[in-house]
Amino acid sequence: MTAATNKNTKAGDRLHLERFVPYRLSVLSNIVSMSIAQAYAREFSLTIPEWRVITVLARFPDLSAIEVAERTAMDKVAVSRAVQSLLASRRLVRDYDKGDRRRSMLRLSAAGRNVYTRVAPFALEYEKKLLDALSVSDRRALDRLLDQLLDRAKTLDRKRKEDIGAAS
Repeated sequence: MTAATNKNTKAGDRLHLERFVPYRLSVLSNIVSMSIAQAYAREFSLTIPEWRVITVLARFPDLSAIEVAERTAMDKVAVSRAVQSLLASRRLVRDYDKGDRRRSMLRLSAAGRNVYTRVAPFALEYEKKLLDALSVSDRRALDRLLDQLLDRAKTLDRKRKEDIGAAS
């Protein structure tokens, strides 16, 4: 091993997954999503992407699939598959914008609203149990910190996309 190689592998330069914030957030998100998924997968045969589409459209009806992908930061292909499945199961309705027939707008059908109203209380109860580990002030701090990290991540993502566009 050369001196230069040894310098580059000093302990401080190593990535320690158990302390790496993106990894920790991903693991937390996966555990929470899988726990909540047990409630809707068993009873409604929904996937995690399908549930996410339903929850977004329950809050923000009349979005396009692209807008759903943007709001969830999900891959457009995963959203498209979820939308197709939800349309086939009649949990979503697709309408077209009167001003621009190329733009489709998605909203929950009565069946989709029924799924949402039955699963949302379980999701909220899970969130409550999860947050019970924190004091009220810690919850407020977590909320503030998550907002700050989300804003920063969006800024970094925009800059990355601008840099890619500039390099093209």
